[in-house]
Amino acid sequence: MFKKVMIHTKKSIKFMVLFMISIFLIVGAIAFLYKPTYSVFINGEQVGYTENKAELQRKINNYIEKGEEENKNIAFVQVDNLPDYKLCLLKKNIVANDEEIFGKVKEQGIAYYRYYAITNNGEEKLYVSNFEEAEQVVNGLKAKNSSNLEKIAIVEKYEQNIQDLVTSEEAISKLYVEPAKVVQVAKNGTAKYGATGKVNTALTTSTGKANIGVALIRPVSGTITSRFGAGSKIRRSSHTGLDIATSTGTPIAAAASGTVTFSGYKGSYGNMIVITHGNGVQTYYGHCSKLYVSAGAKVSQGQTIAAVGSTGNSTGPHLHLEVRLNGVAYNPQNYVY
Repeated sequence: MFKKVMIHTKKSIKFMVLFMISIFLIVGAIAFLYKPTYSVFINGEQVGYTENKAELQRKINNYIEKGEEENKNIAFVQVDNLPDYKLCLLKKNIVANDEEIFGKVKEQGIAYYRYYAITNNGEEKLYVSNFEEAEQVVNGLKAKNSSNLEKIAIVEKYEQNIQDLVTSEEAISKLYVEPAKVVQVAKNGTAKYGATGKVNTALTTSTGKANIGVALIRPVSGTITSRFGAGSKIRRSSHTGLDIATSTGTPIAAAASGTVTFSGYKGSYGNMIVITHGNGVQTYYGHCSKLYVSAGAKVSQGQTIAAVGSTGNSTGPHLHLEVRLNGVAYNPQNYVY
């Protein structure tokens, strides 16, 4: 009995040795002919092989987070279909194609740029590369006491297309608006401004409605106290504009964008701003208590240019608004209010 057990044991050991040798030879053959690698799929389609899954994915993640290294304004890259990896054995004569796979990922990438808009009264004017430069613009305008500082703001932008960027120095130069200077004080204690530029105060009016080609907004909100063409004991002719009563100091906005062609004190108008909008169209803003822009300044629609007052030939705080075409005054209510 013992002898039979020994014979059976010897046969089993011999079988196990042969089995292990066979496994070793098979594994050796596989290791000699094949290598473990990853088959890579994008959106279900096989696009190649990689031997280093972690390194390839790290490169893709870095691209998504930072985009191309040469463009610092890329905030991130949107990639909808990321690679899938499946472990496989690959013949050693087949070469991995990591760069080609990475190129296919980049082909579907949509870059989003981050930059900063400098706005004036809510309208985007200029663009800078980063927040530090945007702060430099605001601080630069503050240091120069720019009259439009209260209307300047910074807006962070994320867009697929980047705008033309300027330096902070260029932005300060283009956005700066010189404050009007007080040269004397009127008898009623209201600041009286020295005049810059030229203005036509002829009493020529028209009751018609001309096509001025400019869309105007209300410079102030208030109560209309004297309409165009009205007579009054305090004036020597019919009214050339529209009076809108409101409290002293109320901000006056430019009715449309244009160039300031007069700023200062002008007789019965008191402190006045005139904006020229092109094609002979002008708007007049009279009886102001403060003027914030000088002749030559470029202003945008809605930008604060002055404050309501009662200077000149006036019986109370209000804005005297005129709309003129080629020097002729037209009824402002044909275009606004």
